[in-house]
Amino acid sequence: MDIIDSIVLGIIQGLTEFLPVSSSGHLELGKAILGDNSVPKESLLFTVVLHFATALSTIVVFRKDILDLIKGILKFEWNEDLQFASKIALSMLPAVVVGLFFEEQLEQLFGGNILLVGCMLIVTAVLLFFADRAKDTNKKVSFSNAFVIGISQAIAMLPGISRSGATISTSVLLGNDKTKAARFSFLMVVPLIFGKIAKDILSGDIAYESTNFVNLGIGFIAAFIAGLFACTWMIALVKKSKLSYFAIYCAVVGVTAIIFVLLNA
Repeated sequence: MDIIDSIVLGIIQGLTEFLPVSSSGHLELGKAILGDNSVPKESLLFTVVLHFATALSTIVVFRKDILDLIKGILKFEWNEDLQFASKIALSMLPAVVVGLFFEEQLEQLFGGNILLVGCMLIVTAVLLFFADRAKDTNKKVSFSNAFVIGISQAIAMLPGISRSGATISTSVLLGNDKTKAARFSFLMVVPLIFGKIAKDILSGDIAYESTNFVNLGIGFIAAFIAGLFACTWMIALVKKSKLSYFAIYCAVVGVTAIIFVLLNA
């Protein structure tokens, strides 16, 4: 993997982590197009670095919200901040269960499964299409909503299902305020990303030998900058009900991926 590939994949990760078009699906498509032949352990290290970059960009964008949240939690009262943190913890449960007990099955779905990616991108398109037509409300995410949104997040571990698209769409379809839905969606994934990074590092499955750390650093910077832009932009798009554009994009890419597989079968 050269510097250009690192930049391209970093930008793809940074943009698609927040934009509702599936980061995992686009990384699979990107690797297939670029002809990434890196061994799994090397590829895992690069993926970990990119995910850390996007998690960091989320923290930067929501730094005020996170600081206020921490201050509220440290009051040790059942206030709005502690309730919000509890909802995030509740939303994490489905993904944690899937990640712990079905990790091997999930890994088998990656590695160039372009047909699956195409089909799941179409599912994402349908979700975005209906969410974009939901009515505006002032409703906050409830505890029951948080768990349902968490189930959507677990399903979005499939390549091609957009995590942000699935969680925001589910939240909006449950009647929640669109801006609050986007905020909850982006904050709920941060603990999971850091948990997954810690798990991958401690697992011993990452290869550090012969690693080009310059390329890793460039990929990190590209993903971080793209993530800052995409996260801020996505909040504005959700608020203005502009998800239909992404629905069209996901449908087109999904159909194209399916046609590509069928023509090369």
